Amino acid sequence: MVVMEKSVEKHSLRPQALEKRRSVRIALFVVLGVVVVAASLWSIVVGQYTIPLRDLPGILAAGPAGAESMAEQVVWQIRMPRIVLGLLVGAALGVSGALLQAVFSNPLAEPSIIGVTSGAGVGAAAVIVFNITIFGTSTVAVGAFVTAVITTVLVYQLAKSRGRVQIINLILTGIAINAVSGALTSFFIYLAPTSSREEIIFWQMGSLNGSQWAHVNVVFVLVGVGFVLALLLSKQLDVLALGESAAGHVGLNVKRLRLLAIAASTLLTAGAVAYAGLISFVGLIIPHLLRTVTGPANKILVPASALAGAALISVSDILARTLVPYADLPIGIFTALVGGPTFFILLRRMMKKGTH
Repeated sequence: MVVMEKSVEKHSLRPQALEKRRSVRIALFVVLGVVVVAASLWSIVVGQYTIPLRDLPGILAAGPAGAESMAEQVVWQIRMPRIVLGLLVGAALGVSGALLQAVFSNPLAEPSIIGVTSGAGVGAAAVIVFNITIFGTSTVAVGAFVTAVITTVLVYQLAKSRGRVQIINLILTGIAINAVSGALTSFFIYLAPTSSREEIIFWQMGSLNGSQWAHVNVVFVLVGVGFVLALLLSKQLDVLALGESAAGHVGLNVKRLRLLAIAASTLLTAGAVAYAGLISFVGLIIPHLLRTVTGPANKILVPASALAGAALISVSDILARTLVPYADLPIGIFTALVGGPTFFILLRRMMKKGTH
C-alpha cells in the first residue's frame, strides 16, 4: 500500500515537473532575447562616435537608403553590418557546437574537433601570404570557407574503415589533421612579410572589424541553410542519444544522420569564420551550459544555442570596441577568457562524477 502511494505521488508530480521545465525554458528564451536586443541597441550607440539615445529611433527609421547625416551613416554603414554579422556568427557557432555534441555524444565537442577551424586558418593564411585577390576583398573569406569544407571532407574520408566511420576514428583523424593544418599555418606565417604576418595573426584571433552588408548577405544564406538543417535533424539526434543500436532498431539511418549533422555543422562554422576569423569556445560552452537548463532535447537546445551564441558575441564585440579607447581588440580574446575557465570547471565536474 505504501509502495502504491509513493508510485502515485511520483506520477502525480510528473506533470508539475514538466510544467516547471516548460516555464524555465520560456524564461530562458525571454532572457536571451532581451539580452540580444539590449546588447544590439547598446552596440549601436557606444563607440568612438557616440549616438544619443534620443536620436536612435529617428536613425533606425531612416534605414540604410535614407542615411544622410554623419550619425546615420555611422550606424547604417559601419555599426549595423557589424552587429548583424556578429549575431549570425554567434548563432552559427552555438548551433554548430550543439550539433557536434549530439553527434559525438560528448558535451566537450566543438567545431575544431573535426578540423573545420584549423582548415579555415590554412586557407586564410595562404591567401594572405600569396596575395591572392581573385575575389577582391572577400578572397580571404572565400579561401577560409573552401579549405574548411575541404578539410572536413578529407577528415571524414580518412576516418572511413570498411565503408563505415566510427566516432573514435573521426576524432583521432581530426586531431591528426588539426596538427598538420597548424603546421601549415605556422609555415605560412614564417614565409609572410611583417604586414601579412600581423594580418594572419589578427585573423586567427577573430574580429568583426570591417564588416560590410555584402558580407552579411553571404553569411546569412550559409547560416540560414545550416540552421534550418539543424532544426530538421534535431528530433533524429534525440533518438540517436538513446544509442546506435536503439536508433537503428527504430529505423533511423545513423550513418546518414551523422553525415548530415557534420555537414550542417561545417557549413555553419565555415560561414561564421569566413569573415569573422577564428573565434574559439563559443561552440563548446554555449550548448554545454544551456543543456543544464533546457534538458537534452535538441529541438529546444538548437534555437537556444543560437540565441545564446548571438548574445555572447554581441557582448564580446562591445567590449572589444570600447574597453581600450581608439582600439579594436580581437573578439577571440574575450571568448577565450570566458571559455577557458568555463571549460576547466566543466571538465573538473565531469572528472569528479567519473564521466570523463
